Amino acid sequence: MNIQTTNRLTTAESALLDAYNAQIGDLPGDGAVLSVRDRLLDELKTGGLPTRRIEAWHYTDLRALLRAVPAAQPAPSLSAVKPLVSGSAVLTLRQGAADASVAPEGVTVRRYAESLVDGTAAEGLREASADDAIGRINGSFVRDGLVLEIADGAELSAPLEIQSLHGAGQVHTRFPVRFGAGSKATVIERHRGEGDDAALVSSISALTLEKGAEITWIILQEQGAADTHLGQIRVELGAEAKLRLFVVNAGGKLVRQELRITVSGEGAELTLRGVNLLGGDTHTDVTLVLDHNVPHTNSTEIVRNVIFDRARGVFQGMIRVAQAAQKTDAKMACNTLLLSDDADFSVKPELEIFADDVLCGHGATVADIDRNHMYYMMTRGVTEKTARAMLVYAFVAQIVEELEEESLVEALEGVISAWLDRHA
Repeated sequence: MNIQTTNRLTTAESALLDAYNAQIGDLPGDGAVLSVRDRLLDELKTGGLPTRRIEAWHYTDLRALLRAVPAAQPAPSLSAVKPLVSGSAVLTLRQGAADASVAPEGVTVRRYAESLVDGTAAEGLREASADDAIGRINGSFVRDGLVLEIADGAELSAPLEIQSLHGAGQVHTRFPVRFGAGSKATVIERHRGEGDDAALVSSISALTLEKGAEITWIILQEQGAADTHLGQIRVELGAEAKLRLFVVNAGGKLVRQELRITVSGEGAELTLRGVNLLGGDTHTDVTLVLDHNVPHTNSTEIVRNVIFDRARGVFQGMIRVAQAAQKTDAKMACNTLLLSDDADFSVKPELEIFADDVLCGHGATVADIDRNHMYYMMTRGVTEKTARAMLVYAFVAQIVEELEEESLVEALEGVISAWLDRHA
């Protein structure tokens, strides 16, 4: 991901280095953690932010797009937010500072800051790959987050919602989570910005699903109109584990959401569904790297995108099937409604298959609303604007309904409807 060291630093790169130098004496961590931080920052300094020359960032030139970095600011007064689903247990972070005082039965919670101080976080701070710019930025600056452990056999009766709320400035958080063998849970990871001033947010969630765990994990990103969101989720699926992963992007000026998933246990299943709602002059990139490393595993990925105005979107999806991963069944689809001549969406689905007994495929579509559908509805008294909104809503709501749990479906459909009311 490297820029020549003789190149001049951009304004954003200089601001990141200055921010680190200003905070280094205040960042939590023992000697091992501080050593990792220094190395990550040094790599960021010598290599710079990734450009189009780095294949994984070809459609999101972070060096050009990230033009400024806001200064760190003290936590503002942030209003409480109702949980997405009524009755959920809520763990809250305000301006990156976590409150781990309450946890539902069967869940152990502690602040990530404690792991930094005692050094147990050092290994996890390392970047996931050579092109992991999010890992470098987050590892350099992260101050807090939540460490969760769901006990073996535990079944959470209500969703657990992690609310990360912030105003302007910088927020860098981490969420390592272990789901014990046979556990069942629904977790909502919710990022929400308030105010009109810009924020730089980086967040990394690291999920480990032990044998037979059945988990639904929902990422709901509702950043402010001027915010930059650099998100990453790292997942390891054990034997017979089942993960339903839903990603909804409904905000942010510049968004990069990475999904790095490793299927390492036989009989594991992954269901990934994504909804990207893009409007205004924004840029949203969802990048998936999925490794099937063992035999007899399944995955399906469907991403739906709605693009208005001058927005630009990206979906990169890589499925890699190792030689040992015989009998893998993996399918990926990306479908896009491009609703403006000034909008743009780039799709790059990929398969790397080294096994010879698999069932794998991928596909992508980009289109406008079918005029015949519009005509059909308008001949029955529906106005053009309403007909358009209804068709767009149906396009994305179709996959949300796969969640089956009525409360979750209604909550996410409400988020989608509210966004479309502002943009459609």
